[in-house]
Amino acid sequence: MTQLPADDAAMMQERLRALTSEQLKGMRRGIEKESLRAQPSGALALTPHPASLGSALTHPSITTDFSESQVELVTGAHASPEAALEELTQLHQFTYHALKETGDEMLWVSSMPCGLPTDETIPIARFGSSNVGRAKSVYRMGLSHRYGRRMQTISGIHYNWSLPGVTSEQYFGLIRNFRRHAFLLLYLFGASPAVCSSFVAGRQHALEKLTDTTMYMPHGTSLRMGRLGYQSDAQASLAVSYNSLEGYGASLQDALSRPYPAYETVGIRNPGGDYNQLATTLLQIENEFYGTIRPKRVIRQGERPLHALRERGVEYIEVRLMDLDPFEPVGINAQTMRFIDVFLLHCLLSSSPPDTPAEIAELNHNQHQTAACGRQPGVKLQRAGEEIGLAAWGAEVLAGCAPIAAALDAAHGGAQYSQALAAAHTGLADASTLPSARVLAAMAEDFDNSFVQFAKAQSLKTQAALQALPLSDEQLARFNELSRQSVEAQKKIEAGDSMLFEDYRKQYVSPAHLQVRVREAVHG
Repeated sequence: MTQLPADDAAMMQERLRALTSEQLKGMRRGIEKESLRAQPSGALALTPHPASLGSALTHPSITTDFSESQVELVTGAHASPEAALEELTQLHQFTYHALKETGDEMLWVSSMPCGLPTDETIPIARFGSSNVGRAKSVYRMGLSHRYGRRMQTISGIHYNWSLPGVTSEQYFGLIRNFRRHAFLLLYLFGASPAVCSSFVAGRQHALEKLTDTTMYMPHGTSLRMGRLGYQSDAQASLAVSYNSLEGYGASLQDALSRPYPAYETVGIRNPGGDYNQLATTLLQIENEFYGTIRPKRVIRQGERPLHALRERGVEYIEVRLMDLDPFEPVGINAQTMRFIDVFLLHCLLSSSPPDTPAEIAELNHNQHQTAACGRQPGVKLQRAGEEIGLAAWGAEVLAGCAPIAAALDAAHGGAQYSQALAAAHTGLADASTLPSARVLAAMAEDFDNSFVQFAKAQSLKTQAALQALPLSDEQLARFNELSRQSVEAQKKIEAGDSMLFEDYRKQYVSPAHLQVRVREAVHG
């Protein structure tokens, strides 16, 4: 087995010993999962967000992402992977209950989208008539002008994670190491090696033709996280540093206040007076910055995320590179979650030198290399100006994870964390066991190499499995009440608005509201 350098291993062991069992048991994780609503044919559903799911603006657990057709399910923070999955499963059950009431739509199980209509036909999410609701829709309109609507229909899982007693400085150390080693998560859990040909129609790409309807990368792991996914020329100019909260904040503030010529051409409003976007700056708001991981802090009503971070520090981190696993009913399983827990602790406890512009460029290269050809035998990545094999570097990371998995097993009982690590070793040794390889194998074996036919069949299978699970009258009543309360909450916000939307928009995007010195948040 590959060994860590002695000094690094000793330091990590020392830091690991300093963690108490109570701290390890205090680890929390939550899930945000995006899914397109699709018709039985495999085409995008163009119907509104089901009314029985409540208000997408105010529901605590069920909302929409970019599109009105893109459901987002959000769990709370949980003490175990199983508890998070139980809540996520119940949210799926209730969502399917609502979909069954209104027709025969299903949730698309793949990160890469189902059959899409013309770009302008993809419906942007609607959040009502309040200022805050309108701002959400205008932001999405801005995304459609900047990147196209197709790109925004790509779906994934975000993994929110925290550990008691971790400082903002330590979280930023974790983030730097995560970015260095993120290739391993892309390799092990990427599940989007193929896509419907319609997705890339009229676009430049490096994909290979598999059939008339399917494009792919033969050794690809995650088209979602590659050059085809959440990328843009504008954001490529951002070399955001994660060396400190101050530096990160300054980088984002610059992007949020720097006019960008192409977006100035689009303008705030069109000639008819309708809004094109919230701002003409490089980023409209913080969420437009597409990182693989984000420092996060729960925001107060009307508060900007950057202001919250600067004023109160990092509360948790959001892992953003996980594909939906089409072989899992809710897109992820407990073993994968346990490996992420171990991996994040490894990132936290390992030494984390400052990043540099040269390293940031290498990390971007490694992300695209792993996404496009991570399963290619002997594939090389870049590290400190030299080439290193993905397998060799991955083995180093896994070696460092072993004592962490053992410590978590000791704190929780059993051997499930060590088993999750063993499964990662298997994936590193045999690429054919990985989700991305299994997707291509299933497509070839049963679906004439058709991505859409494979994903449609998996979606129907998942729909049947989730609809077959019992949802008690008590659970149904609880979800119905949450939906009812969310609708009332939206009405209350709309009734309470007194500011013109243009005044609200100007206040919200004002650079002053990114600064710590501002104490009064903008309220809708």
